[in-house]
Amino acid sequence: MASPRIVSVFGATGLQGGAVVDALLKDGTFVPRAISRNPESEASKKLKTRGVQVVKGDPLDKVGLVSALRGSEAVFAVTVPVFFYPNMEGKGELVQGKNIVDAAKEVGVKFFIWSSLPSLAKISGGKYKNAVHYEEKEAVREYLESSGLTHASLFLPGFLENLHSLPLVTKTDNGYDIAVRILKAIDLQSYTWTARDVPAAALALLKNYTDPAKKINGKTYPVVSAIISGAKLAELAGQALGATVTFTTLPPMGLPPMDEMFLAHAEYSGLYGATPVPNPELVALGAKFSTVEEFMETELKPRFVQ
Repeated sequence: MASPRIVSVFGATGLQGGAVVDALLKDGTFVPRAISRNPESEASKKLKTRGVQVVKGDPLDKVGLVSALRGSEAVFAVTVPVFFYPNMEGKGELVQGKNIVDAAKEVGVKFFIWSSLPSLAKISGGKYKNAVHYEEKEAVREYLESSGLTHASLFLPGFLENLHSLPLVTKTDNGYDIAVRILKAIDLQSYTWTARDVPAAALALLKNYTDPAKKINGKTYPVVSAIISGAKLAELAGQALGATVTFTTLPPMGLPPMDEMFLAHAEYSGLYGATPVPNPELVALGAKFSTVEEFMETELKPRFVQ
């Protein structure tokens, strides 16, 4: 009997990693292993009840990660920004990402998927250099590239899930409003239905990385469902909700990493305008992307229309 093809998933109790675990379970080609800081958390226990192996692993503990990743064919890695937490000096995404890469290399992982963001400093020629979460993710991508591991990176845009999870959508006297920092109604922004499109992209890469003709190694793949204006986003939300939806521009937060993120997205039309939507390279690998309309009907409408 062939040994299971284990994919170790970071962030398995969160949005991205959790969606990847769901997709791996449903597809059946690979066996997900959830890497969790706390295997006894409620979220980890829920994964266990679904038959998912949950292993303790902290991205700040490289020795522990080596044990956690042993036996894995592949890794899906995502880290969370820590700049807004106190006492996190030296514990940021660059440190965490490097530890995951080093541990994966040490145990002989064959393929590594990195959930990433491009450098705003590079895109803007140094104009926007304080978005630490973009810079550190890009630095990890470069480190991964230098590691010699076979790998690919996913570049993520705005999450449509933020409409209800933050929430960006709120009820008004006349309908609903979408309120976003800095972005104006005419500004183009890139979006993805994270829970659908990230796992679709990850599965497509996992199923094809062994074929050298596909030329996956070292590539970055923007995972974008749509590039639309705030006004259009509000219009599509209104169609699903059967109500008037307005778009409001909120002032800057006063937090440079976040403010520069929004400013760069406004100036550079969501960052990924050079890639056709949906990404033809991922479509060619078998990824099926969702639409904003599908998201509004499936996810937004049930939460707001009773």
